Amino acid sequence: MVLANLYIGGVAVITCKMTTGHPSAIRHHTSGDNKMNPIRAAVVQASPCPFDRDRTLERVAELTREAANDGSQLIVFPEAFISAYPWGASFGATLGQRTSQGREDFRRYWDSAVDVPGPDVDRLAEIAGENQVHLVIGVIERELGTLYCTVLFFAADGSYLGKHRKLMPTASERLVWGFGDGSTLPVFETELGKIGAVICWENYMPLLRMAMYSKGIQIYCAPTADSRDTWLSSMQHVALEGRCFVLSACQFVRRQDFPDDFDSSFGNEPETVLSRGGSCIIDPLGQVLAGPNYEGSCILTASLDLDDVVRAKYDFDVSGHYARPDVFRLSVNESPTPSVVTNGSPFELLPDDTGDHTLNEPPHHGS
Repeated sequence: MVLANLYIGGVAVITCKMTTGHPSAIRHHTSGDNKMNPIRAAVVQASPCPFDRDRTLERVAELTREAANDGSQLIVFPEAFISAYPWGASFGATLGQRTSQGREDFRRYWDSAVDVPGPDVDRLAEIAGENQVHLVIGVIERELGTLYCTVLFFAADGSYLGKHRKLMPTASERLVWGFGDGSTLPVFETELGKIGAVICWENYMPLLRMAMYSKGIQIYCAPTADSRDTWLSSMQHVALEGRCFVLSACQFVRRQDFPDDFDSSFGNEPETVLSRGGSCIIDPLGQVLAGPNYEGSCILTASLDLDDVVRAKYDFDVSGHYARPDVFRLSVNESPTPSVVTNGSPFELLPDDTGDHTLNEPPHHGS
């Protein structure tokens, strides 16, 4: 591998030139190839065009095309990539007060969100199909007046597979994001293996992790906004615990990537780094295959041999031979929980095997 500096607009961008490829403004990191029909997987570490859904979709198309041209079959994008994770935004809220500007900030965020289903989902399906890749991407979904932090899944034939809504937004995320329910905890059986996603600090919910392990997840996607040093060890723990590959994608974003009128408590100098990345790919025994990268925008790739999942479970299968269901048992409610449920009848019908069809009347005991 030959490292080089590419200057764009007077700014040095670190690039990589592989001995079998060409230079790119997005840095590529590739692990060694495996021998047994490996899957080529990529995690994208880049910035969207915050609050601009259409431009971000084109950015997704460009990055997907680049990763696919490099041979990737599965591409994972970060949390809230369409269209923003608004680092340092207050949305004008303090206890007991909301400002008019904060309401306008929320309106702009809502305007840039994605309807599921909708034309933006159709566009993402086209991107997956055009490049013949499986695509996993974090979006801000809107339904009625509520936003959700969501991951969407697409197959290589361009079909939309489904979604996962973040169950538990963290801290002030709860101000602008709603809560998902158990109806969107999928693990999809695909030609590449069993793929699912757990978002950011949901990964610190052990019962959620156990629910995913019980579904036989092999490729555990972890889109995140956490760029701290401790995130890598968390991802290694998940891989070791679940005996699965973990693919974690985080944005690399500077203040200059946001609109000029965006106010961030992290600082408003153009070069201020709001998120430094830290994306990584981990194998089922906790070994780092690619990353973490804290230097800039990049695409990390690795070859995944799914037989390694079986090899790793030889001595530890957390929901199989290493479980103790006689002592511990997890109950998961995967039913939708809408706020309003309608029924065709105002009364609950009595069972067919009773002859008493009166309601709220005492039984008769004689003449």
